Amino acid sequence: MVPIFDSLEFFLDAEPHSAPLNMAVDEIILRGVREPTLRVYRWLRPAVSFGYFEKISVVENGHPHGELVRRWTGGGIVPHGEDFTYSLFVPAGARFLQMRAADSYCAIHACVAAAMRGSGMQVAVADTDAPKVSQACFENPVRHDVLMGERKIAGAGQRRTHFGLLHQGSIQAAMPESFGQELARFFSTKVKARTLSAAEIASSIALAGSKYASTTWLRKF
Repeated sequence: MVPIFDSLEFFLDAEPHSAPLNMAVDEIILRGVREPTLRVYRWLRPAVSFGYFEKISVVENGHPHGELVRRWTGGGIVPHGEDFTYSLFVPAGARFLQMRAADSYCAIHACVAAAMRGSGMQVAVADTDAPKVSQACFENPVRHDVLMGERKIAGAGQRRTHFGLLHQGSIQAAMPESFGQELARFFSTKVKARTLSAAEIASSIALAGSKYASTTWLRKF
């Protein structure tokens, strides 16, 4: 398949973070994104992230344990800890963002599915929505999610802002350690390493405390 970006920055965030800090790092990267960037990251403890508009009461009832965090993106309720988690950032003005939201979601998941097939997994991109049965993201496959048989195995939430696109994705399976780098190569044949600057780290820590770990944000709805 043809890569969707001319070049890509790849950030393997090997140190596990708390749920609020993971969300904050994504927002800080998005604020300063200059070219398509892929971040692969881990969780310090079992966590549950949920879409911006989800009601906290629903999340708490279904997940009484684990660290809860409200995402900036949409989508449903996603458990973390054993999954493969990544975020893709595309700056405003990029040609890729001329696509409709549904088409960009499809293009990203086509790359994810191709990378998974390269790891020996039999997966396909869904061409229709399944009936919604709950608020749990992975119980409700929608068009362009990645399926293994009839089971949704990869999904994501997106948000478009004046900074660009944030696509936060999860693969609910144990993936090889090299999978992040392999995925990057399906997005672009020109991949270069990225790290966080000291200023970005400080800003992420501050934002995690003031926003994503706050009761006001967590219980917004």
